[in-house]
Amino acid sequence: MVEEVHFIQTIIGVGILLFAAKLMAELFLRLKLPIVLGELIAGMAIGPFALGAFLTFNGEPLLRLDSEIRVLGEIGAIVILFMAGLEMTPREFLKGGKQSLTVGTLGVIVPFFAGLFVFQFFGFDAFQAMMIATALTATSVAISIQVLSEFGKLKSPEARLIIGAAIVDDILAIAVLSVVTSLASDGGSIGQIDPLDVTITILQVLGFFAAMLIAAVILIPKVVTTQLWRAKGSVEGIATAAFFGAAALAGFFGLSPIVGAFAVGMALSTTKVFEKVESYIEKIGLIFAPLFFAIIGAQVDFRAVDFQILMFSGIVIVIAVVTKLYGCGLPAWMFLKDKAQGMRVGIGMISRGEVGLIVAGVGVSAGVLTSDVYSTIVLMVAATTIITPLWLKMEYRKEIQHKPEESRSD
Repeated sequence: MVEEVHFIQTIIGVGILLFAAKLMAELFLRLKLPIVLGELIAGMAIGPFALGAFLTFNGEPLLRLDSEIRVLGEIGAIVILFMAGLEMTPREFLKGGKQSLTVGTLGVIVPFFAGLFVFQFFGFDAFQAMMIATALTATSVAISIQVLSEFGKLKSPEARLIIGAAIVDDILAIAVLSVVTSLASDGGSIGQIDPLDVTITILQVLGFFAAMLIAAVILIPKVVTTQLWRAKGSVEGIATAAFFGAAALAGFFGLSPIVGAFAVGMALSTTKVFEKVESYIEKIGLIFAPLFFAIIGAQVDFRAVDFQILMFSGIVIVIAVVTKLYGCGLPAWMFLKDKAQGMRVGIGMISRGEVGLIVAGVGVSAGVLTSDVYSTIVLMVAATTIITPLWLKMEYRKEIQHKPEESRSD
């Protein structure tokens, strides 16, 4: 009976989050604001730490962020990155490899060392500073992808660089996180870090991603084909099994699961079943994408926030924005030879994602970070997630406004 009640609460929670996300999406569409922003704010508003706290039945909250709902959110992220992979062929990814590697690497190095220096200056010990700095490294590419998709810009040079760099960024951020968490679990200190061990860990992670990408490009087109699968829905089902399997494999080896889904998406981007799979996954994305963003928003807890936390959060948010904007934007400007496109890459890399929240959780459970610092990191993730779609929208509006002026001058 208890299990049945728990199941009912879970499906009610999914229904509330999805309804609220689509309701706000409609409002934001009419206000000409990014839809994804509306879905995020819907989660914040209806979440269990806001209006959701008042939605009760028989004294029990209707909306709970239990493990099942969080898993659905993770599935949403996997679906979004598979969709992004379909928009980029392996040839295009490799062609922009140097650019993506440079921008993605700087997108980890600049925030990490800037954060490490600033937080030590504010009196945090070296290990605490390193934990907070690690939370600044990863990029939530799913946010940027949704905005670029809204504007039909997924095939633009800056979009391809954002996606490629964010994947590299995510891989390196996971590698940094693995080093930091190993220190936390072993009770080590920053002085015990061996640069050679760090380098080997990062090379292992990059090597695994390369191996997964090569294997996907070789094997997936041979498995997901109409020659083998002729029954209605078989190709779509096997494609889904393939990207979920690759996501699980990536997670098993310490990578973010979204990396595996992205690799399979790229492998299918040049196959004969591309249009069939794309049409199918877009419909799946209509459900899982808004659910993902609403769940991310619902995890923001404003109850523990006071003036001191807000002040420190403001500093962390400024560091988070500036380090990605210039750390990624300037090299992108050099590669693309276009200032506007380069800065859009920097803006697209600002939003932090699940890795930031994971780092915060690891830090608290290890006894390294206080609850105040945890709240600060959560606020930083929430703020950068809101800033990115708004800023990107403004940049693309400028482009639309400039084009008529240029045509009149011609």
